Amino acid sequence: MSTLPIAPSELIINPDGSVFHLHLLPEELADTVILVGDPGRVELVASFFEEGSIRVDKSSREFRTVTGRYNGKEVSVLSTGIGTDNIDIVVTELDALANIDFNTRCVKKNHKRLTLLRIGTCGAVQPDIPLGSYIFSEYSIGFDGLINWYAGSAKVVDSAMESAFVGHMNWPKRLPAPYFIKSSGRLIPMFKKNSIMGMTISAPGFYGPQGRSVRLPLTFDNLIGDLESFRYGDRRITNIEMESSALSGLSTLLGHDAGTICLVIANRYAKESRPDYHLLMKDLVRLALDTLTGRSDAD
Repeated sequence: MSTLPIAPSELIINPDGSVFHLHLLPEELADTVILVGDPGRVELVASFFEEGSIRVDKSSREFRTVTGRYNGKEVSVLSTGIGTDNIDIVVTELDALANIDFNTRCVKKNHKRLTLLRIGTCGAVQPDIPLGSYIFSEYSIGFDGLINWYAGSAKVVDSAMESAFVGHMNWPKRLPAPYFIKSSGRLIPMFKKNSIMGMTISAPGFYGPQGRSVRLPLTFDNLIGDLESFRYGDRRITNIEMESSALSGLSTLLGHDAGTICLVIANRYAKESRPDYHLLMKDLVRLALDTLTGRSDAD
């Protein structure tokens, strides 16, 4: 671990002492963080916090953070916006808030391990996964290529799964190499009882990278069918979203516990959708908060 200060060009700290994009001070972040894509969903999560417990409510661009208490435990909820590029910003800056001394710009001696849970929506790719299901991403498959920009990524991915998948898909060389990354071994058993354990595609776009064609033809003319038919032992791909691979990958490299749980609002294989999912999302938020804070009724 380097003891040299991190240059101002590499970690930008605002004049008020907050981190550049999130505009948070180190003391404003809880050790347990709920991540949501939509800034509007921050309000939903924060509505569960204990009355009078909210001590932080900050917004910058698409990033809004609220810190309060649930079940006696402090929790932050933060909106990331859409995509793995935003996750690169969020996870890097959350880690900096936890593990870098902003006065000296040096890495702290004692590493703080954060718990990061993304709550989102997704589309299932298996015909037997019903709308309204919860899928916890035991493995995430990154179509984005982000983790490959960081040294050490080869040590945390599952190269055997990657090779099998590349062969199955006849993966074009001009696309970023897909990577398989496992979620936190601490979080997986916590959500196993109440959700489907899944293998989740993280796509770098909503249309073409998820097999949707509006006016442009696609590289994969049968992406959903090819994903549905992939098998690795008894594992199969379950769903598609847009952030889980970068979240699990960066968190693993940085030494944090991270995972993604999504509500199924569409079945891409069956061509069904459920736009009236907001009450189901409220139930998922409650389940996640109960589980992370050890509340007994989460069981």
